[in-house]
Amino acid sequence: MLAAGSPPAEALQRALNLIGPHLRADRCFLYVRDPTQARGRIALVWRLDEAVPDPRHDWQDDTGELPKQDPLFRAALAARPSVYVEDVHEAGPEVLNQEFERRTFGHRALVHAHITYNGQLWGILQPCVFGHPRHWTAAERDYLDAAVPLLLPVVQEYVRGLGKI
Repeated sequence: MLAAGSPPAEALQRALNLIGPHLRADRCFLYVRDPTQARGRIALVWRLDEAVPDPRHDWQDDTGELPKQDPLFRAALAARPSVYVEDVHEAGPEVLNQEFERRTFGHRALVHAHITYNGQLWGILQPCVFGHPRHWTAAERDYLDAAVPLLLPVVQEYVRGLGKI
C-alpha cells in the first residue's frame, strides 16, 4: 500500500483507493496538516463514483473558527482517539455539530481517524457514507487502528515536501 520510493501523494492516494472500498465507504478523504503553521487542507480523496461530492480545498488556517464550529476537529487537535459516528443525525453536540456536518460534508456516518504524533495533529483520515446510518464493526475499527500509524510517516513526508505553505 505505502511502497517505499513512491512519491508521498501517489502512495497516499493508493492507500485511499484501498481503504475506501475495503470499508464499503462512499468517500474516503485525507486532510493533511502542517502543525508548525496550523494550516491544513483536504488534499486527497477516493470516491465511489462521480456523484459523491469532492471536498478538496486549498490550505486554510485551522485553529481559528474551525475548532469553534467543529467538535470533531477539536478532538483531533487535542490528539484524542479517533471518533466513529454511526449516524450524524443521532450524535450529540459533544460529538459533532450536525449543521456544520450537513452544510460542509453532507455525510450520514463517518470515521474521524486522527493521525497524530507527539500530541500534534498531522492529518485526518475520513471514510464516510451518505444517505443512511452505518455501524462500524470491530474488524473495521481494528483495520483503521492499524492503517493510521502506517499513514503517519507518509503524511509527514508529504507535508514536509511542500515547503512553506
